[in-house]
Amino acid sequence: MLCDNCKKNEATVHIKKLMNGAKQEYSLCDSCANELNGMSFVDISSIGLSNTFTVQDLLGGIIDYVNQSSQSTTVNIQTCKNCGMSYTEFKKTGLMGCSQCYESFKDSLVPIIKRVQGNIEHVGKIPKKSGKEIMGKRQLLKLKEDLNKAITSEEYEKAAEIRDEIRGIQGINKEM
Repeated sequence: MLCDNCKKNEATVHIKKLMNGAKQEYSLCDSCANELNGMSFVDISSIGLSNTFTVQDLLGGIIDYVNQSSQSTTVNIQTCKNCGMSYTEFKKTGLMGCSQCYESFKDSLVPIIKRVQGNIEHVGKIPKKSGKEIMGKRQLLKLKEDLNKAITSEEYEKAAEIRDEIRGIQGINKEM
């Protein structure tokens, strides 16, 4: 198979590009692939590769996909009240302008983070020295959430059991 770019040498590098559901395949020789600057996808207009491909492009693509699936049309006009960064700028750079941007773009970011990471809360390793304390706090928070759910769903007997369990844990913590 000949190179799609120079049409002279044998193609040894094969690129598959999927854009908006359309699949494009390119076959390049070693020298043409090296011209692509180590496969950074510098533009070769004759084969239609994009200018550069970065992590920010990937993040922007994911953001666009999630926002299209949730059909949010006001996303692109959002701006941070603190630094003035627009959501469009964030999509281009992949970087927030300030700490308030996370709150400003929360409605758009939460579905993306949930889809990519599975949850919006980081649950990592627990240090051995303070592990019992952290686990106790997590269990207490979970029980308080369960208590609120039981009260809202008017399951008062279950709520009383959870309340007693919370008091038991708090009593153990006070003794330590």
